[in-house]
Amino acid sequence: MIGCYALWMLGTTWLAAVFLPLGWVATCVAIALHSSLQHEVLHGHPFRSRRLSEAMVFPAIGLAIPYMRFRDTHLAHHRDSILTDPYDDPESNYLDPVVWQTLPGWKRFALSFNNTLMGRMLIGPIVSQWVFVKSDLRKIKGGDRAALAGWLWHVPGIALVLTWLITVGAMPFWAYLLAAYGGLSLLKIRTFLEHQAHEKARGRTVVIEDRGPLAALFLNNNYHVVHHMHPAVPWYRLPALYQANRDRYLNRNDGYRYRSYGEVFRRYLFRAKDGVAHPLWSSAPVDREM
Repeated sequence: MIGCYALWMLGTTWLAAVFLPLGWVATCVAIALHSSLQHEVLHGHPFRSRRLSEAMVFPAIGLAIPYMRFRDTHLAHHRDSILTDPYDDPESNYLDPVVWQTLPGWKRFALSFNNTLMGRMLIGPIVSQWVFVKSDLRKIKGGDRAALAGWLWHVPGIALVLTWLITVGAMPFWAYLLAAYGGLSLLKIRTFLEHQAHEKARGRTVVIEDRGPLAALFLNNNYHVVHHMHPAVPWYRLPALYQANRDRYLNRNDGYRYRSYGEVFRRYLFRAKDGVAHPLWSSAPVDREM
């Protein structure tokens, strides 16, 4: 966490002043890492006190997602029985096939491109932010106080970032906006195929056997089936837990596995991993049994 904030400060000040593209890259990486740290915090780390842990990630350096909304929607997503559900899973990228058929052609083209890794990185942040904000606005209009509180608490978090940029930073605001977008793009690599449509909930969560820079940036969330089975286990214990029980986890998720992020890039950079319309969805929900 200290390293994350140090990199962010360095990227927005000295590196940006010396060579803006280098500062931009450093800031992108820091913003992506900050989101990974927020993910650890919402699962109960590093302190026993939730308030103390959440105070550590309070500055909204990524700008786009209020931490409290990330926390609430992600914990809802951890109900494995609803994974990939177009309606109940707040992190699903699938649509009800009936809804899909009603979309105009340009929107279907955009969402299909969004199902390639290149598309997810280029337009994915826009697509997900639009869906996320639209959903929360609907909830706020319906009287959801938790959604409203999440956005209200987001304001002082953004104010801290803006104060830093104005008083200390050497990075222009337009460049910082692009860095925030770049950080979201990096995160889309992690979330791209974390879950798939599968008849059984246990077969919907991936494992990517990667120990490289991206795995470090994502705090080992590439061992995603391990994380879903043991959400309270901290990030630094996931690889050893997986290696000690590899066959068990691969049996559990029906072999939904990739050797590395390199394999993911080779297979899906320009090719969709699956359709936008949920392939198992019908008039009745998919089988939610474990």
